Amino acid sequence: MEGIEHRTVKVNGINMHVAEKGEGPVVLFLHGFPELWYSWRHQIQYISSQGYHAVAPDLRGYGETDAPSSINSYTCFHLVGDIIALIDSLGVEQVYLVAHDWGATLGWYLCLFRPDRIKAYVSLSVPYLPRNPKFKPLDGMHALFGEDFYICRFQEPGKIEAEFAKIETENIIKNFLTNRRSGPPILPKEGFGSIPKDTTPLPSWLTQEDVDYYASIFNKTGFTGGLNYYRNVNLNWELTAPWTDAQIKVPVKFITGDLDMVYTSFGTKKYIESGAFKKDVPFLEEVVIQEGVAHFNNQEAAKEVNKHIHDFITKF
Repeated sequence: MEGIEHRTVKVNGINMHVAEKGEGPVVLFLHGFPELWYSWRHQIQYISSQGYHAVAPDLRGYGETDAPSSINSYTCFHLVGDIIALIDSLGVEQVYLVAHDWGATLGWYLCLFRPDRIKAYVSLSVPYLPRNPKFKPLDGMHALFGEDFYICRFQEPGKIEAEFAKIETENIIKNFLTNRRSGPPILPKEGFGSIPKDTTPLPSWLTQEDVDYYASIFNKTGFTGGLNYYRNVNLNWELTAPWTDAQIKVPVKFITGDLDMVYTSFGTKKYIESGAFKKDVPFLEEVVIQEGVAHFNNQEAAKEVNKHIHDFITKF
């Protein structure tokens, strides 16, 4: 990772590890689960070479950033507070935002709560999910997908961690990053640890060195920090009641793969094609559906994603 610099920044009561490169307007990258700043390695190199300051933190609970022990320390307000403090530390009023998976959800919260700090937003994989005042998210997930839906299974503190502990961290990382199943992620009743070791060759976009890096970090930290994001989905629903029916008033580009399980399993395709997405995000300028690409498109289709990001942010 030539030329990428690392430092620690004090934000919102925690120490946050940041990877960065380049000078110019800030492009802020937010990763998902189970990932790290490293997920943006290709984007950091490319965007910084185009005259921008690329910044990619380990989010709260991940990598070298602090991981508070309380589950309730991972609400949308805590996470947005971290990022606003990070933006302040960079000495800028606004940033270009690029985010994926849970980072994308955090990105939507940022645009909802503090649109004044975001010049434009490129969301990968996860579209805006407007709050439904009629039922809590976990109730809906249970009804739609059953108790073995992965988010439902992630809820009990320590349980999925114990299942993860039964298998090698490397295998967990490979299972998540290379998954191309189109349906909703349903975990086996006998436990995640029952999934056989993945012996298939790595795809061309993921090296053993990449897998080893992720595994080395998660071997040290465990997965609890990232899992605590999922354990706050109902609390976030309660906290965001004042924003029911609120629109996102930031310029947005959305990029996903046609094999992404979020696109194929959660009504996302219908949400986009029906015009509902554009209604909730009136400044949505473009939706890109990448053919033959799955969930981790920032890594799988890095060159294409890099160009889409650059083409969009140069408009502003």
